[in-house]
Amino acid sequence: MSASAKNSPQGLSTRLAHAGRSPEAHDGFVNPPVVHASTVLFPDTETMITGKQKYHYARRGNPTTDSLEDALCELEGATGVKLASSGLNAISVALLSCLSAGDHLLVTDSAYAPTRHLCETTLRRLGIEVDYFDPTIGAGISALFRPNTRAIMTEAPGSLTFEMQDIPAIVAAARTIDAFVLMDNTWATPCFFRPLDHGVDLSIQAGTKYIVGHSDAMLGTVAAGPRAWDRLNETHGALGMHVAPDDVFLGLRGLRTMKVRLDRHMESALTVASWLQQRPEVARVRYPALAGEPGHELWRRDFTGASGLFAFDFVEGTSDQAARAFLDALTLFGLGYSWGGFESLAIPVRLKGARSATPLPEGGPSIRLHIGLEDVADIQTDLEAGFAAMGG
Repeated sequence: MSASAKNSPQGLSTRLAHAGRSPEAHDGFVNPPVVHASTVLFPDTETMITGKQKYHYARRGNPTTDSLEDALCELEGATGVKLASSGLNAISVALLSCLSAGDHLLVTDSAYAPTRHLCETTLRRLGIEVDYFDPTIGAGISALFRPNTRAIMTEAPGSLTFEMQDIPAIVAAARTIDAFVLMDNTWATPCFFRPLDHGVDLSIQAGTKYIVGHSDAMLGTVAAGPRAWDRLNETHGALGMHVAPDDVFLGLRGLRTMKVRLDRHMESALTVASWLQQRPEVARVRYPALAGEPGHELWRRDFTGASGLFAFDFVEGTSDQAARAFLDALTLFGLGYSWGGFESLAIPVRLKGARSATPLPEGGPSIRLHIGLEDVADIQTDLEAGFAAMGG
């Protein structure tokens, strides 16, 4: 991508509306075509043998996938972007592009649970050593480095407990040993935090969430800086990874309104989170955008916004049965995994087996909420019904 694209004076919403589109190349139609294809034909044998043609086989991309990759490249400020079939698939290809047998990987203890499962199964089977670190460690991560430490997997904030990480400090430490830094940036998206601008090598999103935004497609993305791009591109191709064009189209459609939706998610989440802080049933709200939260200063320093995902802890002494009664009484909130869609969702936070470097939080049960696009008054009414069902 050109330097002018990275340093565009246009606003974020303007770039989201126009990036990756070339109406003049498609007879004036606003959206790029959805190309369903496998075989690509060559005009002659010479072109086929030399490969002097933009597309060779649809597994390696087509005009639809190029449109989304180009748009995300501009949004992320990346050297290149590759698409994956899910967020976990994106994490997998990103890690495999950095690591070889005998390498050492450091992973934040607050990582997305399927990331930990990947590390404990496939990566260990491939001979990769894995250790977990306190997400608040910052520059202290240097003490965990080994001669074979090759990569550091970060996520800010954490998926369930929402600790922030000092990404610039971790990047600075990693540079001393030439290790790659990867970041799961699904929570903030590049709308609110651009990892590559802070020295991260691979910025990962579960595009299923805020890019798609409508709970109707699975998608993952990996944006690479200059140090990581060649290996990501090579690994992605070697693994034969491909995303169906209809899912890519839904990602492109969602991308155009992502900033508008995120602004609404944040506004509503801040209102609901502040309201929950006043509830007698609630001991703590885990949302970095709230003043007074342990990670708030890092969030305010590095991020420009927050999404609609956070958690809250019931007061100590609340039973698991009461927490389940709260969840089962909700009617507006769906009980479902994932997040980032237009609808509000709730799940119980279950950390058993998901921490090894840091102790499990003390206190009452915890609930994770995704605040959707419904009216805030209706969201609060639904939560009030949940509290009422707890039976004191």
